[in-house]
Amino acid sequence: MSPAAARSWVVPLAWTAVLLDGFDLVVLGTVLPALLRDHVWGLAPGTASVISTFGLIGMTIGALAIGTITDLIGRRKALIIAVTAFSVFTALCAISPSAFVFGLLRFLAGLGLGGCLPTAIALVTEYARKGKGGSATTTVMTGYHVGAVLTALLGIWLIQPLGWRAMFVAGALPALVLVPLMIKYLPESESFERAREKQEKSAADVVGGLFRGGLLRATIAFWVTSFMGLLLVYGLNTWLPEIMRQAGYPLGAALGLLLTLNLGGVVGLLIAGRVADKAGVRPAVIFWFLGAAVFLALLSVKLPAVGLYAAVFLTGGFVFSAQVLVYAYIGKTYPDWQRATGIGWSAGVGRVGAICGPILGGALLSAGIAYPWGFYAFAGVGALGAAAVAGVRVGRARQDSTATPVP
Repeated sequence: MSPAAARSWVVPLAWTAVLLDGFDLVVLGTVLPALLRDHVWGLAPGTASVISTFGLIGMTIGALAIGTITDLIGRRKALIIAVTAFSVFTALCAISPSAFVFGLLRFLAGLGLGGCLPTAIALVTEYARKGKGGSATTTVMTGYHVGAVLTALLGIWLIQPLGWRAMFVAGALPALVLVPLMIKYLPESESFERAREKQEKSAADVVGGLFRGGLLRATIAFWVTSFMGLLLVYGLNTWLPEIMRQAGYPLGAALGLLLTLNLGGVVGLLIAGRVADKAGVRPAVIFWFLGAAVFLALLSVKLPAVGLYAAVFLTGGFVFSAQVLVYAYIGKTYPDWQRATGIGWSAGVGRVGAICGPILGGALLSAGIAYPWGFYAFAGVGALGAAAVAGVRVGRARQDSTATPVP
């Protein structure tokens, strides 16, 4: 297969892998009402929260570990392993005999899921046309939100006639097609091959390199920004309907706002990548986090229906795109031989924010102040994300691990 033909497979295969990550974002929330209603395994809301946290912990560890492994064994192998592992453990969730086993399988599936994102983004970044890294990253990440929307729709079609277990079977089935296609058509990163021929790297070299060569400040800034970004993504996806219900909107409208939020995320990703390519990724990230802060604060104001849906749509466009632009910025900052590690560790730290987001929203709801103070709190998180990424002052690092200052 020619290099051009191999390159043409990278984005669609990576996009599909990221779509599976989007499936996991909402699948538990989709099946939990059925599990709780039918008293499956005697499940209670508290136990369900623990199971949800197990999955996020698995994704955190997976992102930290597999990102590093990717820079040691190659993007191609790591992505195939991650997709295979996630799919196998997701399929096994369908035959779980107890809440403990179900939680354990969610943790193990999370390990694979955590590896999908940094590996897919690293591979796409390296095969992107010159000057198109931002749009390549955001285009691939639209798969995340498409997967979330499709899974919510799938739950409507499958759970009532076939039961909750069918959702996990459906989530694993794409691997029967995707993994063989990846084995046959997915190319290895050319930069990884060059780096491997030049010098063998150990895990200590790859991880330690995140803090050397002028990268320490950038690494810490990326970690803080990712924490803030994923806190927003998971906090809003978990609690937006309930916060809007407390504000006096009917439940049906609140659920419609959640769909509007994610549709805004897809459109925002397509726009954000092109802006980053033209204006530069650093100013784009800062602008997108500030935009998220402004529109989150605006949601605290009672708006007419059209204005409310427009504000939620724009909020989704800024909130979800801001975090993805962080990944694009990381891809331009770290050298080729440690790009996946940089993305993986940032995503791993970000997953801690993903755990804290629902906790923050839940605490505000329990205190009875989620509206309007929840939106002010989330707006503050967006502002902190902008401030943190403003601290990154390096451009794309050279492959010898030195970093080029930005004028």
